[in-house]
Amino acid sequence: MPTIAHRRLLTQRLAGSKFGAPAEVVAHFGAVQAQDYLPAMWALGLRTEGATEAVVEQAINDRQLVRTWPLRNTVHFVTAEDVRWMLALSAPRALRDNARKRELGLDEAVFAQSRRVIARELQDGQPRPRPELRQALDDAGIATTGQRGIHILARLAQEGLICIGPRQGKQQTFVLLDAWLPPARERTRDEALAELARRYFASHGPATLKDYTWWSGLAAAEARAGLEMAKPHLAQEIIGGETAWFDPAAPAGEIPSPAAHLLPFLDEYLVAYKERSAVLPAAYNALVDSGGVMFHQPILMDGLVVGIWTRTLKKQQVVIETKLFRPLSGAERGALGAAAERYGAFLGLRAELAMA
Repeated sequence: MPTIAHRRLLTQRLAGSKFGAPAEVVAHFGAVQAQDYLPAMWALGLRTEGATEAVVEQAINDRQLVRTWPLRNTVHFVTAEDVRWMLALSAPRALRDNARKRELGLDEAVFAQSRRVIARELQDGQPRPRPELRQALDDAGIATTGQRGIHILARLAQEGLICIGPRQGKQQTFVLLDAWLPPARERTRDEALAELARRYFASHGPATLKDYTWWSGLAAAEARAGLEMAKPHLAQEIIGGETAWFDPAAPAGEIPSPAAHLLPFLDEYLVAYKERSAVLPAAYNALVDSGGVMFHQPILMDGLVVGIWTRTLKKQQVVIETKLFRPLSGAERGALGAAAERYGAFLGLRAELAMA
């Protein structure tokens, strides 16, 4: 029986067949965590055949993909077809979770005034950089100091008024969601619960209900209900004493070994699971600072974390520096070099690997 790591490499399309376009990757997952824009584009590039950073960004500019706050109060990539039903599913719980907003002095009156200001600023349908929207709020007497500004914009995005638009230089922009994206098919709440669960287990399996509840941010009862409705499309097995669910038609087969991957920050391969010990030995978290390996960029070898990496961009090359948690064989070093070359090709730069 292949290991959990082996199976997840295939279902997550880090190994085996890749997708033909970035939007296909996101549709497969349902949502891909994306609060850090450049690493999130690499997450899609890893799973798209022949992708470059420009190809991924073009899918955003072409409105096939959008970034917003559909799950766990966190920015994700979602497709244009899925964004509205996913927001409708998750927003009620997210909007009730307002403890942090109370600390910032944000109440319904502030949000109502902010809604009017931002709708007016974006009424021509054109993207506006985030600093311009913050200035508009400040000019209207709505302070955006500290975290107030981004909490206001996130709230309006969760309501479905706005979403993140295309990048202008290095600036994040926002647009009116309904002006930016075409209409899409609506789903009932039960349809949405079932579809989100089906996509999660098809793209992340084998995984447990506990994993799915964490990833979706839904209430436990709703996560269970979604799984119950998705079960006709799924198979199950007992792994480590817990029931794990997966797509019975998931990709299978051999993966050439050693296979190395340079994962981006908060990639779905790690962040999408409550329990990560199948691919990340707990002892490795003590070897890095700032909250453990998940908050760095992991290096995988045959699906298992073996270190972390950072990059330095130069004019014509990207320098990739590593911190390894165990020695690598000669073949593994060769595989890591090939992974570095793939990343360089994604950026359109020559890659230089500096192994520590």
